[in-house]
Amino acid sequence: MDPRRGSRLRLIAVLVLVSAAVVGLAPAAAARAKPPRRLPPPAIVAEATVPSVAVYAAPGATTSTSALANPNRYRGKLVLLVTAVRLDGWLQVLLPVRPNGTTGWIHAGDVVLSNDPYRITVQLTAHRITVTKQGRVFLREPVAVGKANTPTPGGGYYLTQLFSPPDPNGPYGPYAYSLSGYSEVLTTFQGGDAIIGLHGTNHPELLGHDVSSGCIRMRNDAITKLAAVLPLGTPVTIVA
Repeated sequence: MDPRRGSRLRLIAVLVLVSAAVVGLAPAAAARAKPPRRLPPPAIVAEATVPSVAVYAAPGATTSTSALANPNRYRGKLVLLVTAVRLDGWLQVLLPVRPNGTTGWIHAGDVVLSNDPYRITVQLTAHRITVTKQGRVFLREPVAVGKANTPTPGGGYYLTQLFSPPDPNGPYGPYAYSLSGYSEVLTTFQGGDAIIGLHGTNHPELLGHDVSSGCIRMRNDAITKLAAVLPLGTPVTIVA
């Protein structure tokens, strides 16, 4: 037999084997393909449309247990983070009251609802804040948090109000958010309630340390970036 013909036959056989191997691997490779990325559901924020929002202990209750004023104590709009929705017109919401984490039920007719794609996570030990939009990182920054005797309390909260301090170069920077949570050590702070805040700072060298009375401090340009986009009602989760 012609040696060249034998070489061609051997080459064809090798190609057939390689093709068969590739075809055989195709299903396995397809099986290992990553599933489509699932986006987290947006948060649901309720904005009050009445002068006072009645709060009930349970859906269907006829007597309210408390009421929230609109505008709020800062003369701003009252917003609440919705934690559950019922088809019969009741909403469970996170309340901006003590103790931290208190929830109540309100009538859906007293508010208008909107979706919020942002979420904030604060890691106390890592001294880091991460803000995501539809599950993707929008901002990640170092922060300063509470001292050992005035710790930043862990838990779930939301942004209740945005302020522009009179001195943008002062201790609160150009912007400050109040949270729905409170210090669990202090009952008052500088003449008011000891509400947890998220704000800028005039001492960026202290970021990454436990130095505050419970508030979360970050760089001024970072809080300015957040103030331009974050709506009130954005969920804030503070973890160890």
